[in-house]
Amino acid sequence: MPELINPSISRRQLLTALALSPLLFRMGSARAASIDPHRIVALEWLPAELMLALGVTPMAVADMDNYRAWVGEPELPASVIDVGLRTEPNLELLTQLKPSLILYSAGYGPSPEKMTRIAPGLGFNFNDGSGKPLSVARHSLTELGDKLGMQQAAKDHLAHFDRFIAEMKPRFIPRGDRPVLLITLLDPRHALIVGQNSLFQEVLDLLGVKNAWHGETNFWGTAVVGLERLAAVKDADVICFDHNNDAEMAKVMATPLWQAMPFIRQNRFQRVPAVWLYGATISAMNFTKMLAKAVGSAA
Repeated sequence: MPELINPSISRRQLLTALALSPLLFRMGSARAASIDPHRIVALEWLPAELMLALGVTPMAVADMDNYRAWVGEPELPASVIDVGLRTEPNLELLTQLKPSLILYSAGYGPSPEKMTRIAPGLGFNFNDGSGKPLSVARHSLTELGDKLGMQQAAKDHLAHFDRFIAEMKPRFIPRGDRPVLLITLLDPRHALIVGQNSLFQEVLDLLGVKNAWHGETNFWGTAVVGLERLAAVKDADVICFDHNNDAEMAKVMATPLWQAMPFIRQNRFQRVPAVWLYGATISAMNFTKMLAKAVGSAA
């Protein structure tokens, strides 16, 4: 067993070191908390949203063109730098930017080892296996607030979120038990459906709105299905998220299969702007506002 204490250190030196250890710990914590919030890079859209929830604009974000198509809000200012694909960011550009912190989604994109060669990193999960992405997002926001020394901003945002949901919930009472089906078109033959284990499902539960989809979902709370399976959905409001796919939508909507769908014949189909399916609290609020406008009562 190796020696833990150098025998040449005197008792007085040892006591002095022990007495100073809390100070040394505090100094280390201060250095960890001295991250420049203006030099943070978000390689995935979930941590970018967490930053925006704290009132901090990322220095750089990956894949901004698709961010505009699939996320939309909050809109990123022109000053934000695009660092390439989320799965394969431009590591040379990242190195040149000299970020103080790199945020990423755990298990997505380049390995943490590659990123830590450039700057300290912090990863976040969308779903931890509990099927409660919104709950995970709340924890992630608190964690990021602690990391940046912005604990109060995190608390204020979560309090605002809770008030917002409480204020919006009564708008869905008049609709009764009619469920909603949430989809986005992937191609002329397939749709992505939102169901159990998703961020939006957790929001629906908070609002007291039923989901029309009771079929299978993956870890992320979504399922890819053939369009013909939508015909089995009866007496539901169908909401389709756009993502700059007008051409594909036009082809689908012109088919006899689509025109025979129950929700088309009942005039219960609506296209709405994109809301990020795999986001956090801001995406949850954007979804709630969209849902209230589409199927809720007036304020």
